[in-house]
Amino acid sequence: MAAGVRATPHPLPNLSTNIPHPQRSAAAKIDWAHLSSTLGLKGSTASSLSAFKKRHDDARRRLATLKSQPTTVDFAHYRSTLANTAALDEIEAYMGKWKPVTYDVGRQIKAIEAFEAQAVRSAEETRGRVESEVRGLEKTLGNIEGARGWEELTVVSFDFFLWLRIREVGGWSGVC
Repeated sequence: MAAGVRATPHPLPNLSTNIPHPQRSAAAKIDWAHLSSTLGLKGSTASSLSAFKKRHDDARRRLATLKSQPTTVDFAHYRSTLANTAALDEIEAYMGKWKPVTYDVGRQIKAIEAFEAQAVRSAEETRGRVESEVRGLEKTLGNIEGARGWEELTVVSFDFFLWLRIREVGGWSGVC
């Protein structure tokens, strides 16, 4: 900036102010390395968590970069450089009237919470079905392990099964 030239403050809010925010403090408290190992996350869940952490770190770096940039516009410098000061006056007037837009993110947060609740319900239902199937498979495995093998069957056992079959069909003609 040239000596003696006063900078007009930029109408954007000062990004360097430290406004306490619950999500910021929660994100800072997460021990990312310990989280994955504690919960025993594997596969796509672990990769999704690491991708989220990467996006989070990138966003924090970008925010730090934006905070370090000046938030003022030096209109005096542009007045001395540009010939068309009328356009510059119009831009300066527009920027003086400009107010940042605030968004109500409550609806998006509610949608995310509803999606999260549905995902939890779905996961619990899946867990119940999987546990039921595992119990059935364990029972089947127990029956298989408890059954006698072919090598343990004796001739007497075979004769008994043959005799039962003969009785079922009503004689030798139905057996063979």
